[in-house]
Amino acid sequence: MTHAALTPLLGCEFDPFLFATIGDERDDPLLSVVSAFARLDLDPWKEAASLARMPRDEAKRRLTSLIESLPNRATTGLSPETIAARLTALLPQEGRVNTAAPATVRQVASNPHSRVFFVLGVVALLLVSYFIFTARASNTPHDPRGAPAATSEPAARR
Repeated sequence: MTHAALTPLLGCEFDPFLFATIGDERDDPLLSVVSAFARLDLDPWKEAASLARMPRDEAKRRLTSLIESLPNRATTGLSPETIAARLTALLPQEGRVNTAAPATVRQVASNPHSRVFFVLGVVALLLVSYFIFTARASNTPHDPRGAPAATSEPAARR
């Protein structure tokens, strides 16, 4: 499953679908669509966006197969087709989806040149820090016997 930060920004139009319940688990509370997708190792928001872009019949078939593949078949006795029909009705219309088609989604892969610039920036920062430190250290007067030299403060009165 991809990291949530890499998921394209989606609006709240998927919330009714993602947080709808699929059915009761045997000893646990209701199972939501977002939990079911996570159990199937799918990114819930990407899957919801993909289903919303599909024709309704195709989305219903895909969702039916996903529900059938759930472990423990947590569907409260209803058929997966019935549940999928109810859930696909909660998907936003294709024109109201706040996401780009897969071909136009900007890739968040790392640029090979960005690592070079990052390393060069770190090296430059280290060099600047080194020169500042050595310049300050060389400006501090030292007594040849190893003790710090007297400062410019007035000498103590005798």
